[in-house]
Formats: sequence, structure tokens, C-alpha cells
Amino acid sequence: MFHLDKPFEIKDVSATGTFAGYGSVYGNLDQGDDIVAPGAFADSLKSHSAKGRLPALLWQHKQSEPIGTFTAMREDDHGLYVEGKLALKTQRGAEAYELMQMKAISGMSIGFQTKEDDFDRKSGVRTILKGDLWEVSLVTFPMNDAARVMHIKSIEEVVDFKSAERLLRDAGGFSRSEAVALVSRIKSLTQSESVDEDETRQLIKALALRTQLLTP
Repeated sequence: MFHLDKPFEIKDVSATGTFAGYGSVYGNLDQGDDIVAPGAFADSLKSHSAKGRLPALLWQHKQSEPIGTFTAMREDDHGLYVEGKLALKTQRGAEAYELMQMKAISGMSIGFQTKEDDFDRKSGVRTILKGDLWEVSLVTFPMNDAARVMHIKSIEEVVDFKSAERLLRDAGGFSRSEAVALVSRIKSLTQSESVDEDETRQLIKALALRTQLLTP
């Protein structure tokens, strides 16, 4: 599953724990060089609706920590609009409510499986054209720590060193500077020791997976 973090504006947090905001903003380039295209989750939302449910509301992308439910979710011209209700009688739901009221929580992140995308090799920008939406989380640090928990890309998505850096950041939890430095080092080794390109991809994937598995 891939997930994409965005800052979001809490329109309202009521005493009953209900809130509203945007889980994703369309056409906006994020720090991981990804853009979500308008309508990317239309098919997924229809599928959820047919099953009589909506994607999960989670805390920090942790599957073991649901903090409530979404009562409405739809796409509009701006992005993915959501309305949710926190489970105030649970410890994590009550904590989320308090932190949202204080504006200590200011991030929302979507978790999804990419179904169709368009990758610009020149710019390194990937546009998400269609995705299967699984969950939307409240997160502390949008565009940073949350992305490392669930984002495990397939090896086929590592097509060059730019995408390798993104994999290490998103799946492995490396910072941007750490990922750039590590890939630069691996690149220098491939040039000096004639390491096979497929071996390089496997090494990068293994590093990301190992780091993800060690992440608490």
C-alpha cells in the first residue's frame, strides 16, 4: 500500500467528535514528487459504496488503531472531502479529539493501492491517475514520518536512482538527505565495481523492507 500525506484544514471539530476536511488535494505536487489527479478515487469510492462502507479512519496509519469512522467521503473540484466521527470513548479517539482541538494535529494522509499512474522520467514526477483507497489517517507529521509505515513499493517501480530515493524515503523511513546520500554511494559502487543493475534494485528494496520491518 502507498500513502500520501497532505496538510489539511480542520473545518470544525464538534463536542461530539465530528470533523471535516480534505484527505487529498488534487493537482498538488508533494515532497515525494507525486500528484493526485482529479477523479483518481472515483471507482474506489463507488466500490466501497456498493459494499455499504467507507475506507477506515486510522491513527498514524496503524491498522490496529482505528479511531472512529467516516460518515461521508466524496470527490469535488478541490480534492477528497471527508467527514468523520471520532470514537471519544476510546483512549486514542479521545486523544485525537483533544489534539485536533488544540491544532496539534494538522495532517491527514491517504492509504491506497496504485492502479494506474503516469511517470515523467525527465522531471521524476508521478501522477496518480487511479487508486484503490483503503484508509485515511490523522497524522502528526505530514510528508514525513507517517509515510514510512505502509508504503511498500514493488521492485518494478524502481526504474532509476530517482525512484530508488523515493522508495528509501517512503518505505524505508530515510530522510531525503539520507536517501540521496545512500543512493549516491550505491551508484558510485555500481560504476566502480560493475555491480549489476538488477542487483542494485534488489539491494535498495531489501534496505527499505528491512527498515520498515524494524520500525515499531
